[in-house]
Amino acid sequence: MSFLSTTLSRVKPSPTVAVTTLAAELKAAGRDVIGLGAGEPDFDTPDNIKAAAIAAIQAGKTKYTAPDGAIELKQAICAKFERENGLSYTPKQISVGTGGKQILYNALMATLNPGDEVLIPAPYWVSYPDMVLLAGGTPVAIETTLENAFKLTPDQLEAAITPKTKWFIFNSPSNPTGAAYSKDELKALTDVLLKHPHVWIMSDDMYEHLVYDDFEFVSPAQIEPALYDRTLTCNGVSKAYAMTGWRIGYAGGPEHLIAAMRKIQSQSTSNPCTISQWAAIEALNGTQEFLAPNNAIFKRRRDLVVTAMNAIEGITCPTPEGAFYVYPSISGLIGKTTPSGIKIENDEAFSKALLEEKGVAVVFGAAFGLSPNFRISYATSDDNLKEACARIADFCASLS
Repeated sequence: MSFLSTTLSRVKPSPTVAVTTLAAELKAAGRDVIGLGAGEPDFDTPDNIKAAAIAAIQAGKTKYTAPDGAIELKQAICAKFERENGLSYTPKQISVGTGGKQILYNALMATLNPGDEVLIPAPYWVSYPDMVLLAGGTPVAIETTLENAFKLTPDQLEAAITPKTKWFIFNSPSNPTGAAYSKDELKALTDVLLKHPHVWIMSDDMYEHLVYDDFEFVSPAQIEPALYDRTLTCNGVSKAYAMTGWRIGYAGGPEHLIAAMRKIQSQSTSNPCTISQWAAIEALNGTQEFLAPNNAIFKRRRDLVVTAMNAIEGITCPTPEGAFYVYPSISGLIGKTTPSGIKIENDEAFSKALLEEKGVAVVFGAAFGLSPNFRISYATSDDNLKEACARIADFCASLS
């Protein structure tokens, strides 16, 4: 009998972490590798946020807080939701976790029973289905299409809902595609959800501030107030504020759900890092003036990569509305062979051969539940992106 829990057999390690780790190992071994796998801004955390953390340390604000966040941070989150999303919450409706991932995990652990289904549009962030499995639920992927810019249609959502459906996980802008839903597109989905009062909505808004070309972000409970009482609106400071390592995520939702999530957290990690919480207060309450310049850089990088990918025969790459990813299709390259004799049978073979032969690390589409594609994170320098795109072009041109 195995010593390890049988739960582990239902889940797999994160492919994005695996790719990033492999790229770092190859670099350490002397290989010339460009890593396009990590979903992490290359900008430094803004100085005012770092200064707030230092001030907290110097003031001795290093003790425990409430298990799911200090009242001061919860108040800042309430103000943010009201100011930016038109959503009114009290501190008792706010949960703060060690990163956005813990918030999602706590909610699933607190609500799922065996047989409960969770609808997840594909391609999806790699952790969604595995967290559902860890919590004892059943992930149900709904495949979107390139033709619909990787966006779920109302008919697809309607067809996927069953009496067993407990959650619908919604991520806009999306990791891995960058696709974001307009007001009209989101309203069409919320109209479907209104007809099914047993379905709860988990809205992962982590890339809210990373949108381009005058796109206007909206969240489900904002676009349809009637869904407020069964929506968990999730967010964090990792992406927009370049605070990935600070590990602060948060959510607003019904008080009874937040209380259940608090119970889970009180018996696992307890409170998130106190110093990071004070830094997050400054992130939310302080100047937002760096967001627009950072977005202008991301937009330039997006356009660079999309143009380069669409210039390659066999690759099709839509222009995303947000985040810092593109999700090119390689349907025109499947079945071809590399000069060294490797057959490109699927997107995993493509990604492995690209790393081995050209030193470019990307994440294969099957990891996100939709093939044949791969994800590029353009949260790195223009020079890295130009060189990586040139290597990808050379690799694809070498296939026969």
